[in-house]
Amino acid sequence: MTEAVTPQQQPTVPPLPAPEAAVTPAEIRDAAAVTLAVGVSGVLLGLLWTWLAPRVQYVSNGEAVFLRNTESEARIGADGTFFLLALGLGVLSAVAVFLWRRRGGVPLVIGLAVGACFASLVGWRLGLWLSPGADVPAAAAKAGKGVPFDAPLQLLAYGVLLVWPMAAVAAHLGLTALWGPRDAVPEPWEGEYPPPHVHATPEPPRP
Repeated sequence: MTEAVTPQQQPTVPPLPAPEAAVTPAEIRDAAAVTLAVGVSGVLLGLLWTWLAPRVQYVSNGEAVFLRNTESEARIGADGTFFLLALGLGVLSAVAVFLWRRRGGVPLVIGLAVGACFASLVGWRLGLWLSPGADVPAAAAKAGKGVPFDAPLQLLAYGVLLVWPMAAVAAHLGLTALWGPRDAVPEPWEGEYPPPHVHATPEPPRP
């Protein structure tokens, strides 16, 4: 008869923590709130652009409308004003979102980017609507022959519409990298690795 071989006792391995959900419903709600709040703030961009942008003036000879000053840089100044306003509002919106939710997260950044794109479009269209002389022929007829009148606002470089979302995302990522919460450092393994039984030489069966 052979004696029963007692199996070696396996070391106790602590259970691994349960994996966290990639995106939680709370993060989706926060992202939607950020998209709505930042998008609505595009109204502020439109108001400031209408107020601060330099004016281009037209003059009519009774048959056609011409630029009053062909060497004026006001047309480029409207683009520059929009650029600077969008840049400043992009940084401000990123700071506000970071202070509200310091932990960040991919949904929050996506919500910030989408809201900033919508805000740029809202500010652009609102500025065009609020600018004087949107109907150039009617404004020329109202001003009269030889009398200068303000031209409507225009964007010559449509790339400035991307300034707000690019500035907001870049500023938010920078703030999160510098002052965002850090992941907890896992506790060091206290046991022996690999366990002794892994490379142990099996004992031959006893007769």
